[in-house]
Amino acid sequence: MTLIWSFLLVTLLNYVVGSIANVPFNLEAGIIVSVILAVLVIALGEALPEESVSDH
Repeated sequence: MTLIWSFLLVTLLNYVVGSIANVPFNLEAGIIVSVILAVLVIALGEALPEESVSDH
């Protein structure tokens, strides 16, 4: 699911920013950036500890 959301959000951002800057839409660049973002999000999720939070 991380890869799908990353692809959708990066492609949307790529389209909107490209439209504002009057740059042609490039799907390949969006795919590459979305894969990199998905890998970073997954790595960050694995790096965080999964300890339970104590009640105070």
